Amino acid sequence: MKKDSTLRKVWNFIWHDDSLLSWIVNIVLAFILVKFIIYPGLGLIFGTGYPVVAVVSGSMEHQGLDFNSWWEANHKLYDELNITKENFANYKFKNGFNKGDLMVIFGSNKFEQGDVIVFTGGESQPIIHRIVKIKYNIDIFYIQTKGDNNSGSRNDEININKDRILGKAVLRIPYLGWFKLGFLKLFGIV
Repeated sequence: MKKDSTLRKVWNFIWHDDSLLSWIVNIVLAFILVKFIIYPGLGLIFGTGYPVVAVVSGSMEHQGLDFNSWWEANHKLYDELNITKENFANYKFKNGFNKGDLMVIFGSNKFEQGDVIVFTGGESQPIIHRIVKIKYNIDIFYIQTKGDNNSGSRNDEININKDRILGKAVLRIPYLGWFKLGFLKLFGIV
């Protein structure tokens, strides 16, 4: 009976107590649940170690422009890569995405020009950019990416091999990534 009484007290403390300590315990429990159960579970289901990624930069933003206005301002960069307006208009996330968005990522072995991928770059954070070129060399392929808002490809995104690719973006959830960015800023990581 004493064990049942203790469990009941803990349950009431977590769910019904309005104290500051209860609130802190709830935050810690939520963090543990997400970090060690939900996130790895999604990774297992989606086939990647990065099932959700918060966008931490504006490199894929289109500055609030509609597609035609954005294309007019940027088409020369894509002309050099043999990407037409019609090609780009059919790409997933053709209107880019913003800092603070949350992207859902699936593991994949099939990539096409225009796909948005997450890969490891020269920095510690994963990078999420659009594929602008795929080069084949016998059985090996190399991918080149570029942020839609960048003037060109960075050095660490010109010859991306499959070992550096963490997954492909399949869904955008606006603004939800600001929670992660807030925590990173709070702890001085960003």
